[in-house]
Amino acid sequence: MKELLCSLRMLLLFVMATGLGFPLLVSGIAQTCFPFQAGGSLLKSSSGELIGSELIGQKFQAEKYFHPRRSFAGSGYDASNSGGSNLGPTSAKLIRGLPDDPSTPDINESFLGINQAVSLYRQENGLDDDVLLPADAVTFSASGLDPEISPENAQLQAGRISRVRGLSREAVDRLIQQSTRGRFLGIFGEPGVNVLRLNILLDTKASS
Repeated sequence: MKELLCSLRMLLLFVMATGLGFPLLVSGIAQTCFPFQAGGSLLKSSSGELIGSELIGQKFQAEKYFHPRRSFAGSGYDASNSGGSNLGPTSAKLIRGLPDDPSTPDINESFLGINQAVSLYRQENGLDDDVLLPADAVTFSASGLDPEISPENAQLQAGRISRVRGLSREAVDRLIQQSTRGRFLGIFGEPGVNVLRLNILLDTKASS
């Protein structure tokens, strides 16, 4: 009985320390030192309206906005159904897309093949056939919720944004630069442009 009580006291001690004390300590440090990140990296409009998180991609289709990477999450950008297409680089389905199938009328635009996506991207942004497109402009992200696009992708969309919003190209380029994240520690990963943050800056500039 003495050993049993000792074991129960140790169990209670560790439950309190690791199940309650440690999480509270970590949460307290996070909320104190990194309140923005600990709160979900939430972004608001110029009027204070909550728009979303800079960590979660959203669907932007309007011509006046920068468009994110293609998404295969649910019906597109579904945070409850994150995932990719799982189609390999040699997949004909990935390259050419799915044929029309009456049994799947709810198939979303994500099923466009890369060839179709290339044509659509060029058409939307008024690009010539000889303009090289970055891979992220026409491929899916692994999660379907990637919040960033490459700077090259953003630059190819900048002409459309400039024309539709009546902004100078230089003004649009400055906003792209403000929304660009560099390599981690200057050496890891690739630069990325946060689409949600960039579109908020566009709306803020338009209303100013």
